[in-house]
Amino acid sequence: MEQIKNEIFEKGNQITNGYFTGNAFLNLLQEKDENNDFALGNVTFESGARTNWHTHPRGQVLIITDGTGIYQEKGQVAQLIKKGDIINIPQDVEHWHGASAVSGMIHIAITNYKDEENVTWLQAVSEKEYAIANKQIQR
Repeated sequence: MEQIKNEIFEKGNQITNGYFTGNAFLNLLQEKDENNDFALGNVTFESGARTNWHTHPRGQVLIITDGTGIYQEKGQVAQLIKKGDIINIPQDVEHWHGASAVSGMIHIAITNYKDEENVTWLQAVSEKEYAIANKQIQR
């Protein structure tokens, strides 16, 4: 099992909102305010942890700072994501992201707002979907 290091920011608090599977932690770095129409957070995923399927009304950018993980858009093959990668997620694209089965992953998420919304949560990524994604990233 590959160990990850959160060398830039504190790990933050465990996410318990029901929209994540496994152990994930959020350190909210910047909330939306009068100068910034986005939220900025450092998210740590332990091995096997992942988001539910979801969309963003004005998109999202992920900056992978450690470990290896998975990013997948609905109907597409899963992509391996690793330290140094930047993922630009278009608005309203159904997707999920998280750690792989063998490594944790840390990313900085920049999530844009449309009015007061920045995410629409959908169903959980099933164990079958997750297993298939892990096989796809091994190719």
